[in-house]
Amino acid sequence: MAYQSINPTNGKLLQSFEHMSPAQLEQALTQAQSGFETWKQKSYAERAAILKQAASLLHAHVDDFATLATLEMGKRIDEARAEVKFSADILAYYAEHAHVLLSPQKLHPKHGQAHVESSPLGVLFCVEPWNFPYYQLARVAGPQLMAGNVLVVKHAGSVPQCAIAFEKLLLDAGAPVGVYTNLRISYEQSDLVIDDPRIKGVALTGSAAAGRKVAARAGQNLKKSTMELGGSDAFIVLDDADLDKTLRWAVWGRMYNAGQTCCAAKRFIVMESVADEFLEKFKRALQALSPGDPLDEHTTQGPLSSEAALLTLLAQVDAAVRGGAKLQLGGGRVARPGFFMQPTILTDIAPNNPAFRDEFFGPVVSFFRVQTEEQAIALANDSDFGLGGSVWTQDEARGKRVASRVDTGMMFVNNIDWADAELPFGGIKSSGYGRELGSLGIHEFVNKKLVRSGDAPAPA
Repeated sequence: MAYQSINPTNGKLLQSFEHMSPAQLEQALTQAQSGFETWKQKSYAERAAILKQAASLLHAHVDDFATLATLEMGKRIDEARAEVKFSADILAYYAEHAHVLLSPQKLHPKHGQAHVESSPLGVLFCVEPWNFPYYQLARVAGPQLMAGNVLVVKHAGSVPQCAIAFEKLLLDAGAPVGVYTNLRISYEQSDLVIDDPRIKGVALTGSAAAGRKVAARAGQNLKKSTMELGGSDAFIVLDDADLDKTLRWAVWGRMYNAGQTCCAAKRFIVMESVADEFLEKFKRALQALSPGDPLDEHTTQGPLSSEAALLTLLAQVDAAVRGGAKLQLGGGRVARPGFFMQPTILTDIAPNNPAFRDEFFGPVVSFFRVQTEEQAIALANDSDFGLGGSVWTQDEARGKRVASRVDTGMMFVNNIDWADAELPFGGIKSSGYGRELGSLGIHEFVNKKLVRSGDAPAPA
C-alpha cells in the first residue's frame, strides 16, 4: 500500500505517495554510500555547522513543522510545537558536544601508549514510527551524523509529509546529498536494504513484533542493531505521595500525545491507603478533558493516529472486560468525526487477563492496588517490558531506593521528564536494547578502535 497521509481529526485523505521503484532505491543507496565517503572526511566543526543550521531552521519555522505533524498524526498543536523545539535542541546538543563525547580514550598499558578512538561505521538504516514524527528522526540524526555516519530512513507510512520535511530541512541546512535520505519503501524492500552490504547498522523504534523481525534480519547479516520498542511503564504511588502533584503528572503521563508514547505511564500501581482518593480524583481529571480539533489550542484531548489504532484499543478493552476487568471509565469511541477514544480506566485486572501483559498504546489506564511497597515493586517488575517507570513519594531517598529495584531502562522519582538531549533513552526485556541520546547514544554505531604504540621487545 502506498504511503498515505490521513488527517486523524476527520479521517480525510490529505495526500498519498507511491513506493520507490527498485531503480530509485538503488540510486538512493548508491548516493548514500558516496555521501559517506565524503561525510566521514568532514571535521566535527564542518558537520556541526550543518546541524546547528538545521536546529536554527526548526526554531525559525516551528509552526510550519508543528502544523504538519498535527495534520498527519493528530498531535495537539502545543505538543507538536514542543516536539519541534526539542528536536532542534537534540541537533544542537550533538553539534556542540560530539567532539568531546567521541574524543580518544587514553589507556595505560604496562608498556608504551594506547588509546581507543571512534570512527563511523558507514550507512545506517533507520526504521522510525509515527508518534513523534520529528523527534524520532532527530534522535538518530543528531548523534549519528555528528559521528560521521550517514542515514537512510524508512519513516512510518502515515507521516510521509513529515518525513519529506525533515529530509528537506537537512538539505536546506547544507547537508550533502546522500547524507540523510528518506526512503518510501515497503516492508519487503526494507528486508533488501538490511541485506545490502552497504548497510552497516540498523536502528528501529517501533513495536516488539517489528523489533523481532528487523533484529532477526540484521542478526542474519551480522549487523549491529539497536531496538527501542514498546513499554508498559509502572506509575508507582506510595502512601506518602503528594497526591495533588502526583495526579497532575498522572494525567500528563497517560494522556500526553493521546497516550501514544512508548514510555507513557500505563500501569498505575497505588498503595491501598491512598488508592480510593487517587482513583476518584484521577477519574474526574480524565473526564474533564475536552476532545476536539488538535489545531485548536483549547483542545485538551486529541485523536488517535489512525482508525486501525482506535479499533485495536477498543478490541483490547473489550477483551480485558471479558477477562474479568472492571470498566471504571470510558471504554468506547467518542461520538464525533475522527479517531477519538474516551479516556478509559480498567481495574481488577487478574494475572490471567490479557490486559495484565498487553501494552495499551492510547488513553487506557490499568489500575492496580497493593498493600505494601514490596508488592508495588514486585508488580512493577512482573512485566514483559522494561522501558521506563516512575515512583511518587515525599521521601526522595525512599523513591530512589524503589527506583533502583525496578527492572527498567529508565526510572523517574516525582517526575516523568525524559525530554533532555543529555539523558540516555532505552530499555530492557521486550522493550529492546541499545540507547539513544546522551553520551551513550552517539557510541552505538561507531568502531571503537584500539591503537597501541611504542617500542616493545619482540618475542624470543
